[in-house]
Amino acid sequence: MSKTLRHAWLVALMLAPAFGGAAEAPKAAPEAKPVAASALQPVDDAEAARMAERVKAEFLHAWNGYRQYAWGHDALKPLSKAPQDWYGQSLLMTPVDALDTMILMGLADEAARTRELIATQLSFDKDLDVKHFEIVIRLLGGLLSGHQLTGDERLLKLAEDLGTRMLPAFDSPTGLPYVNVNLRTGKAQGNDSNPAETGTLLLEYGTLSKLTGNPVFYEKAKRALVETYERRSKLGLVGERFDVTSGKWTHTSSHIGARIDSYYEYLWKCWRLFGDEECLAMWKPSIAAANRHYAEEVDGALWYGQVDMHTGKHTGHEYGALDAFYPGLLAYSGDIERARRLQRSSFEMWNLHGIEPEAYDYRERKVTYAGYPLRPEIVESAWYLYRLTGDPQYRAMGKKLFEDFVRHCRTEAGYAALKDVTTKQQADDMESFVMAETFKYFYLLFAPPETLDPAQVVLNTEAHPLRRTR
Repeated sequence: MSKTLRHAWLVALMLAPAFGGAAEAPKAAPEAKPVAASALQPVDDAEAARMAERVKAEFLHAWNGYRQYAWGHDALKPLSKAPQDWYGQSLLMTPVDALDTMILMGLADEAARTRELIATQLSFDKDLDVKHFEIVIRLLGGLLSGHQLTGDERLLKLAEDLGTRMLPAFDSPTGLPYVNVNLRTGKAQGNDSNPAETGTLLLEYGTLSKLTGNPVFYEKAKRALVETYERRSKLGLVGERFDVTSGKWTHTSSHIGARIDSYYEYLWKCWRLFGDEECLAMWKPSIAAANRHYAEEVDGALWYGQVDMHTGKHTGHEYGALDAFYPGLLAYSGDIERARRLQRSSFEMWNLHGIEPEAYDYRERKVTYAGYPLRPEIVESAWYLYRLTGDPQYRAMGKKLFEDFVRHCRTEAGYAALKDVTTKQQADDMESFVMAETFKYFYLLFAPPETLDPAQVVLNTEAHPLRRTR
């Protein structure tokens, strides 16, 4: 869910020269008319079953494109039909991210083939400087969930090897992890970090400790979370960036968006997964401060914007695709009515152009960042709200989201991000999280409830289900 580096990815995408399939002309797209959730056609159990099969079929369409054009690589470029690797050498991002989705969908043959690829071909003995946070949520999380779902000890061995190789990231004067770490040498670097990258680690490292019996993983990740929390302002807010070595804030904007988002998520989920009372004690004042200072009422609608962490003064009025995770977190933690209201705002933003933008100024009512990299957060929130309330409007909402998603993002070889939600021009990118999160949350929304029980597992920010182990 927290994708702190993906904003930078979109910036690079916008600035990069177009080539191959990515250079196709913008598609004409009529403006979408806002649709209230109450006006949508209801989705009964029979229709939900049909929708679950549709989601599964579209997941397979994207997966088959990856298999045909990018097998063994990190990801598929869906327009040019070419493989791409994050660091020049593959770490099997898409297979690891997709494995537990296949298992939940009952795709036994594909899951077995993918698991064998991972177990026999994935190696972390590589001279690569990797982004610690992204590797933790995608690869460590995916390997752990794959192990718990299948019992395959080879996946746990890979997870332990990866976790051990990344431990030097925590060897800073503050205990806050450096941004990058070399998988072979352990050399860590990168001081410019943020609460999401330092606070979104305990679910994965903690589970690794529980499964291996080695407490060091839990201890290192827990210290990083506590160190992040202890740097909050007198208002109880954290900022957007700090220096890892000194621990001092370098950017004091505070919000629920990129670089902060999953810090809040993990305060609650670490309590849910491990029963860690200290996480609960940090969560309560943090969520209270967030709701007190970020929230704004605009024409009767609830939105969350940006404030200064020290003064609480509003400095911006943008809400976007990443922020749309927050209704789900509110619902999961018991604040149903606030979650309902904010989800209505997310849905309103989606319907302005038939798909959500990265950023939207809710006071000016205009898109301020038009890209869409296939994000899952609004679907995630719809799933949590449906599971926790049973309200059929969230399945109806999900059907509308899915139909728009297919209409605008489907390609011959898979699914493509959008450069601009107003023109629907596609980009030559299909990040692995679409397999781990977006399709999974769509499927869970329509699948039978026994497919995944949120009382027994906690999904990490990449939607990898981790079994409760206390």
